[in-house]
Amino acid sequence: MKILVINAGSSSLKYQLFDMETEKVLAKGGCERIGISGSLLKAKGNGAEKVYEQDMPNHKIAIKLVLDALLDGEIGVIKSMTEIDAVGHRVVASGEYFKKATLVTPDVMKTLEEKTFELGPLHNPAAATGVRACMEVMPGKPMVLVFDSSFHSTMPPKAFLYGIDYDDYKKYSVRKYGAHGTSHKYVSQEAAKFLGKKAEELKIVTCHLGNGSSITAVDGGKCIDTSMGFTPLAGVLMGTRSGDIDASAVEFLARKKGMSHADTVTYLNKKCGVAGVSGVSSDFRDLCAGAEAGNERCSLALDMFAYQTKKFVGAYAAAMGGLDCIVFTAGIGENTPTVRADVCHGLEFLGVRFDDKANEAKNDGSIRVLSTKDSKVAVLVIPTNEELVIARETAELL
Repeated sequence: MKILVINAGSSSLKYQLFDMETEKVLAKGGCERIGISGSLLKAKGNGAEKVYEQDMPNHKIAIKLVLDALLDGEIGVIKSMTEIDAVGHRVVASGEYFKKATLVTPDVMKTLEEKTFELGPLHNPAAATGVRACMEVMPGKPMVLVFDSSFHSTMPPKAFLYGIDYDDYKKYSVRKYGAHGTSHKYVSQEAAKFLGKKAEELKIVTCHLGNGSSITAVDGGKCIDTSMGFTPLAGVLMGTRSGDIDASAVEFLARKKGMSHADTVTYLNKKCGVAGVSGVSSDFRDLCAGAEAGNERCSLALDMFAYQTKKFVGAYAAAMGGLDCIVFTAGIGENTPTVRADVCHGLEFLGVRFDDKANEAKNDGSIRVLSTKDSKVAVLVIPTNEELVIARETAELL
């Protein structure tokens, strides 16, 4: 079985083609600047790379170009479209309408487009556009929606509810949904395999740390709590997102800065986080360099990020009644030793014994152990693979 995974953005589109018998990536690539001048596709397959510079006025044309690349005589990996059994689409927000991977039907698309766009205004419309484009270019081919938030659907009400009028929750579905679910699911399962344990036996805190960051408590293989909320704005401060903030402070800032509600939300999403604190960058490589050069605001941004992450680790250990493993993943989690060290130092009371030497070793793309042999809590770095989770869930549904 071959599964094509599509991750569509408003002006971009990433893809991977998997052979599910071996879970091998046969081809992958991405379309850039869709609907913008200078659009191109960077494609890899058959051991080679190729760049297609071609106008892509819409996602339909982008999908056609992706399929042409998969059939290309030089880098192509299939001989016919019939070799692709289904397409799995990444969708960020599911609301309370979808709890698991879902086969696309007219009713499903209607719910996606009418009910979830306001829950994921930056991501869901783009995903729906990608689905529609694939349906046009690949008529009759099964399309499957895989949601970032579905892994978090096992959270109990005490974890996902806000302290608002319960009738308003029921009427408007305002609650915590979380994000990065495919990543948290993948690395927690890989951690169990690596440790030679069943997922049901473990209490794991997974730290997906990137430009967008979220921390999740995985107890017995299921999510019981996560740091992101109604939207991906909540939780720890991130690249440009503020993270958790008092709602009254938001109103106060809007009034003082003369901003509208929409402008304030944009400000919290695009102008804050470590970029706002440091005044330098949202890129942690720049922050680390700035801190080493003596920039106090860069150091402050790094300290805040690690401190807030550590608080979630401790809180989730308390919520689960114990801790067996901490997993770091995503761009910062996999590549920034100083953040991992700052998060883990001080957690000795939980049984964490951190190996600073192992932490400084170069990232080679494999699972790495950052805890000492006598540590009661395993500390792991596991490269995430969200596309593989999407492919797996698509194949399982079929």
